[in-house]
Amino acid sequence: MAPAGQTTYSKDERVLCFHHEILYEAKILDVRHVDPDDRKSPYEYLVHYKGWKNTWDDWVPQDRLRKFTEENRELATTLRREAEAAFRQKSTKSSAKKRGGSDRSSARGSEERQMSVPGRGTKRARDNDIEKEDNFYVRPSVRIVMPDNLKSLLVDDWENVTKNQQVVALPAKRSVNQILEDYAEAEKPKRTSSADHDVLEEVIMGIKEYFDKALDKILLYRFEREQYRNLRKKWESGSGEFGDKGPLDIYGAEHLTRLFATMPELIAQTNMDLQSTNRLREELSKFTLWLSKQSSQYFATRYMTASNEYVEKSKGVPNPNPGTATSRLV
Repeated sequence: MAPAGQTTYSKDERVLCFHHEILYEAKILDVRHVDPDDRKSPYEYLVHYKGWKNTWDDWVPQDRLRKFTEENRELATTLRREAEAAFRQKSTKSSAKKRGGSDRSSARGSEERQMSVPGRGTKRARDNDIEKEDNFYVRPSVRIVMPDNLKSLLVDDWENVTKNQQVVALPAKRSVNQILEDYAEAEKPKRTSSADHDVLEEVIMGIKEYFDKALDKILLYRFEREQYRNLRKKWESGSGEFGDKGPLDIYGAEHLTRLFATMPELIAQTNMDLQSTNRLREELSKFTLWLSKQSSQYFATRYMTASNEYVEKSKGVPNPNPGTATSRLV
């Protein structure tokens, strides 16, 4: 929101306005202070949604408005497409449930059939598990936009590592830190208020924190763990070219994109309210759309084939020549 007493939108301006999770084209019909007696109070805006009846005209706070730019129009289109896909998926699950149970209920039924000693105690435990699962699914979800080319890159990445037994050459040509810095520099001129700048900084700091904590626990495939262990020894030793670095300085777009693929599940475990969830979803989706357009700059053009020694070590087989395998990878 703009500083008190200031507005970045004007009467008759064409804008995009959030209604729940979707951005709609709208026009500002009027502007006023929230408190008519306080000229320093925030502004609110009477908007008319294009194609909607006048009965839907609504006074909205500034944080629901976005400038009518090409980038925001693209985001609006993508959000609508994602919402429609989610609705179709929900309808399909609902129909399946009516026919005899959803996938989740079928899975639960399978687990229940495996219980050899039914009884009051097991039923209570089962009911508690079902309640916990249902509570998880009603939490606000963050359906982050994942453009098709990023999905394809994720599939190729998975095949290269798990099937072809290759690893990304590290350090990455552009690290996670550098990618996020590039994004911030590209995005800052588009931010119209100090509050929007603050949100951008908070989101980038959050991405860094999530990546740092999730890398070795969630984002790495098993075949990459030996590479990670050796890199970690180097940056923790405080010597050599990796001495003053960490995961954010070594890993790049491939692993960062994996984070965004798992982010919905991670955020579902937080206690964010719906408004915060929707804003975060918007910010993260902006980033994935930007990364999609810049993918040729940031993703590796080749993967490194692991040596036999590395393959054996990744499976837990002792290496007769310590250092040989990993030196070819990092």
